[in-house]
Amino acid sequence: MSSRSYPGWVRVVVAVLGGLLLVASFPPYDLVWLAPVGLALLTLAWHGARVRAGLGLGFLAGLAFFLVHVQWIRVVGDDAWVILAAYCALWIALVGAGVALTSRLRWWPLVVPLLWVAEEALRDRVPLGGFPWGRLAYGQTDTILTPYAAVAGAPAVTFAVALIGALLAWAVLCVRDRRPRPVVLALVATAVTATAGGLVPLPVQGETTDGPADVTAAVVQGGVEHIGMGTGDTPGAVLAGHVRATEQLVADVAAGRSPQPDLVVWPESSTDLDPFADPRAYASIQQAVDAIGVPVLVGATVDDPANPAEVRNVGIVWGPTDSVDPGPGEYYVKQHPVPFGEWVPWRSVLDRFISRFALIPKDFAAGDATGVMQVGPAVVGDVICFEVAYDDLMRDATTGAGVRGELAGQGGRLLTVQTNNATYALTGQPEQQVAMSQLRAVEHGRTVLVAATSGISAIVAPDGTIVGSLPELRPGVLVATVPLRDTLTLADRLGAAPEWAATALAVFALGVAAAAGFRRRDAVPVRSDQNLVPQEPVP
Repeated sequence: MSSRSYPGWVRVVVAVLGGLLLVASFPPYDLVWLAPVGLALLTLAWHGARVRAGLGLGFLAGLAFFLVHVQWIRVVGDDAWVILAAYCALWIALVGAGVALTSRLRWWPLVVPLLWVAEEALRDRVPLGGFPWGRLAYGQTDTILTPYAAVAGAPAVTFAVALIGALLAWAVLCVRDRRPRPVVLALVATAVTATAGGLVPLPVQGETTDGPADVTAAVVQGGVEHIGMGTGDTPGAVLAGHVRATEQLVADVAAGRSPQPDLVVWPESSTDLDPFADPRAYASIQQAVDAIGVPVLVGATVDDPANPAEVRNVGIVWGPTDSVDPGPGEYYVKQHPVPFGEWVPWRSVLDRFISRFALIPKDFAAGDATGVMQVGPAVVGDVICFEVAYDDLMRDATTGAGVRGELAGQGGRLLTVQTNNATYALTGQPEQQVAMSQLRAVEHGRTVLVAATSGISAIVAPDGTIVGSLPELRPGVLVATVPLRDTLTLADRLGAAPEWAATALAVFALGVAAAAGFRRRDAVPVRSDQNLVPQEPVP
C-alpha cells in the first residue's frame, strides 16, 4: 500500500499527535525521548502526501505544537497567543510541504532534517529579526544529542534529532513494505546518530592563557512584588529587593556562610528606576555595590540621551567607590529588542486599533555593539533576556565580533544572561530560557550565569550541567567558583556556515524533487481517444 493511500483523517490525527508529542519533549515537561517519536509521526503524516496536503497537515501540526509551547504569552492577551502560534505554524507548514514534495527522492530521510534546519534558519531571522522559540535544538539541551552543539551549534542538534525522527519513519515504512535490509540500515543509522555525540569532548576546566583560570561569581535574584503584567506597580520595589539580597550576601560572607565573590550579576530590570534620572536609585545601587566591594553588572532601563522618545535596555558595570573604576562604567545596550514587546512596528497605524500598545509608551532603541565588558577579573559576554535564543548574538559575545573600545576583538571568557521573566512567571517560559542557556554553554564552551528577577536564575557549567539554580518567586543568591575559558569551539569557528550549507542543500533537494515531478507529469502518455486532431498516416 502506498503511503499516498492513507486516508486523510489518519494523516490529520498523526500530524496533530506528532505536534503534541513534540511539545511534551520541551521544557517544562522534559520528556525528551518523545521528540524523535513525534518527529517520526510528523514525517509519516507528510510522506507521500500531495504538496498542498503537506502544507495543511504541517500547519495543523504547527498549531498543535505552538499553541501549547508558547502559551506563556497568554498573559499579554489571547489574541497575541493565537496570532503568534498561527504565524509560527506557517513555518512548520512549509516543512510539511517540503517533506511531501521530496518524498519520492531515494535519499528523502536525509532531506527531512535539512528542511527543519532551513526552516529554523529563516524563522530565526525574518521578519523583524525572527522568532527562534520552539527550535528542535531547544528541546534537546540536556541529552545525548546536546554535544553536537559544540560542533556546529544549535542547527547541528536540530539536524540530529530530526534525522533520528526521519530514520524511524523510514524504518516503519520499510517494515510495512517488508523490506528488512533497509530496516536494519535505518536502525543502525539511528543508533550511530544518537550515540556519536558522546564522542565530542566537553570542557570542564578553566584556562590561564590570558588571566585567571576561574572566578567566584554571584548571581542575585531579588524578586518582584507582582507577576504578570503588573510587575512594576510599585516604583522602586524591584530595586529594593535586589539591594536587600545583595546585603544578605554581604552578611553571609562576613559570617563565613558564603565565599567572597569576585563579581556579582543582577538581572535585567533589576532596578526599576532609571539610576541616571533618580538620585535615590543611584545611591541605593552604589550603597549595595560598596557593601559587597566588587563590581556588579546591573540591569536597568534608562532614557536614551540621543532620542528622548526612546529608552535603552542596558547592562551596566557598576564599580565600588574605592575601586579604579567607581560608579557606572561600561555598559551593553540590548541589540535585539522584542517586536511588539519592547518596540512597536508601524506604531502610527497599530496604535489606532490595539490599545494595549499604550503600555509601551516609548520604543526601546537597539544597541549596535556586542556586550563584552570587563567585570572585575573576568571578561564577560553579556546578552539580555530573549537574546539567548539568537545564535549570532551569543556567538559574537563569545568570539568578540562587533566588540568596540578597549576590548575590541576579545570575546567573553564567561557568558551572562540578564533576564526579567516576571511577566511570564509560572508559565513554563523561564524553564525554556534556562534550557537555552544550557545549550549555549555547550555550544561555546563557556560558563553561563543566568540572572532573573523572579527566577529561574542558574549557574551553568561549560559542559551544560547546572551547578546551582534558584526556583521561581524565591529571592536568593547563587555563589560558585566557575571556570574562565578562551578556547573557541568548532561551532564558534564555523559560525553560521553549516546552517546555510544545510539550507542550500534543502533548496537543492526541493528543486530536484520539483523537476522530477514535472518530468513525470510530462511523461504521462496521452490516450488515443483524447487526440482531437486526426493524425495523417506515415507513408
